[in-house]
Amino acid sequence: MKEFVIALVGQPNVGKSMLINAIADARLRVGNFSGVTVEKAEVRFVAQGHSIKIVDLPGTYSLNDYTQDERVTKEFLENEPYDLIINVVDTTNLERNLFLTTQLLELDKKMIVALNMMDEAQKEGMCIDHEQLSSILGVPCVKVSAATKKGIGKLLNRAIDMFQFPHEKSKLIYSDVVEEEVAKIVLFLEEKRYKSAVAYRDIALKLLEEDVKTYHQMRDEPLWLELSLILKEALEHLYLHHESKDVREIFAQERAAFAKGAVLETLTCKKCLTSSMTEKIDAILIHKVFGIPIFVVLMWSLFQLTFELGSIPMEWIDMFFVALGAYIKTIFGEGALGSLLADGALSGVGAVVMFLPNIVILFLGIALLETTGYMARVAFLLDGFFHRFGLHGKSFIPLVTGFGCSVPAYMSARTLKNDKDRLVTLFIIGFMSCGAKLPVYVLFVGAFFSQEQAGNVLFLIYIAGAFVGLIAAKFLKRFIFKGVDEPFVMEMPKYRLPSLKLIWHTVAIKAILYLQKAGTFILGASMLIWFASNYPKYPEIEAEYAQKIELAQSDEAKDSLENEQAKMLLEKSFLAMIGKSTEGLFAPIGLDWKMTVALESGLAAKEVVVSTLGVLYALGAEVDEESEGLLEVIQKEIPFASAVSFIIFVMFYLPCMAASIVFAKESGSYKYLAYLFVFTTLIAWGLSFIGYRIALYM
Repeated sequence: MKEFVIALVGQPNVGKSMLINAIADARLRVGNFSGVTVEKAEVRFVAQGHSIKIVDLPGTYSLNDYTQDERVTKEFLENEPYDLIINVVDTTNLERNLFLTTQLLELDKKMIVALNMMDEAQKEGMCIDHEQLSSILGVPCVKVSAATKKGIGKLLNRAIDMFQFPHEKSKLIYSDVVEEEVAKIVLFLEEKRYKSAVAYRDIALKLLEEDVKTYHQMRDEPLWLELSLILKEALEHLYLHHESKDVREIFAQERAAFAKGAVLETLTCKKCLTSSMTEKIDAILIHKVFGIPIFVVLMWSLFQLTFELGSIPMEWIDMFFVALGAYIKTIFGEGALGSLLADGALSGVGAVVMFLPNIVILFLGIALLETTGYMARVAFLLDGFFHRFGLHGKSFIPLVTGFGCSVPAYMSARTLKNDKDRLVTLFIIGFMSCGAKLPVYVLFVGAFFSQEQAGNVLFLIYIAGAFVGLIAAKFLKRFIFKGVDEPFVMEMPKYRLPSLKLIWHTVAIKAILYLQKAGTFILGASMLIWFASNYPKYPEIEAEYAQKIELAQSDEAKDSLENEQAKMLLEKSFLAMIGKSTEGLFAPIGLDWKMTVALESGLAAKEVVVSTLGVLYALGAEVDEESEGLLEVIQKEIPFASAVSFIIFVMFYLPCMAASIVFAKESGSYKYLAYLFVFTTLIAWGLSFIGYRIALYM
């Protein structure tokens, strides 16, 4: 008969010795003084035809090497053979006990959590949803009382069942920062096809925790030279976010945050006392009634600031690029080269750069909310609301990240362990308007609404996009990705003052990436669009208009003929051919070929939408210090109803090329990208049609 070995693990004074007595009628004295559980005690017995040995390991607060108790327990769990861990926790002090539980989950062994002292917890008015806790941890949780022997039989039966079933990985996850770096290391090991009996995730976590044994093993591998560079960047990222270079302290914070999140989700207490400053603030900010209105007001204020403050330097930047374009034409003339640089490169890049202040203000606001710990509360607050739409509470993190950029948002959806929850979230991230769409909104909102209304309209655009995303999620969950909702848990860090260094790092990096797009990709796209809008050449038309302009009697007549010539040449250009070939699909929603081309160019990058409009609508207008800005040109050339339709389409259609590729990788198949293209296009076209028809009657 095979003997099954159970490792009994727990913190001091959680009742492990009494639990052994309750299970096997062993006569062990209960206590933690020297000579009782400093050495590991063993008990053998037979139950349901199985020979079972329980090893009572010394009580330890964590799996470190600080004390002899810790070393004995850690050495056994990592090196000795056993079949199952029973983690005994004191239910009356659940949060502290779950800290050790998180370390045990990292061992990736079969495990049961014994929720001991349930009789005392009930006396103190505590109620624990053990099924919810089981779902969160990914291991069975059983209520027991060693003192009254209640639940002991169920615990033993569950242990015997687990001997016979295959092992399933736990659901332990860390903060988005740690998970992001783990994903990078795992991806590298996958690309290198590294052969290991240990899971890639476990290797990544051990490396990040600076586990000596793992470092010694990996240093002998040929891939170590490249891996060490990735690891160095990962650790620097962790140091920055946790304001510490002590990895033990960092992961202690991570485990404590996970434990707190699990307790908040599963424990209700009739006699809870709000004592700490964090709990006092939480009593207001995550209040069941006032929490969501407070969040809405904060976001509304952020969008007001984005428009109000951002509009001031935006005008200066616009004037600078207009003047610079005029100066370039004085140097290179009005010919092809001068037009390429002024009307192509500068009009495109300038149209994007002038929205940098708005981008910086939006990123700054989001970074402030994240670094103070508030965003984690919002995720917890919105969990119940999200479940009504078929979303997981933790979906909030990738969705709110989507307001900045869809690429990291898609990657952060990895924290959702359920495939269907992750796919639903991935499909609607694009409805959260990323920072690249903000210039389009600011351009059209500024052109058609007053300064007083603009902030409110911008806020409504973002809220409307998120609301449609929730409706789409409900549809997907109901008809496409059916499945049972999983419970929600995430870290709940303490409130702290914003880290200026971290905020500067976050905002500066995103601003630099935005400018890099403007100086490289968007510059190239703008010049390509300029070329397509200026060629092929029609010498006969140019000669005809040159003769008419020469015979014109007044400057006004000459300007009119020059604009007429530019318009005719533009409508015969390569760009017009492309736009007009698909114009029929967009005509019902009020878009002409110029706007159609702008949308199509936005499939590469949403910033190119504005740069394309800048190139197209700069043609035919004199570029000097008195020229109309792009806002005024848009207001003059585009009807209000068409502008509404255009904004709606931008809100919902396929994200940029880079984000689309990341989506395909994160979803697991390019077929999902094809589905996303059809799904988002149909929604964008349908809502644009409705918006256009309504706007026509306004």
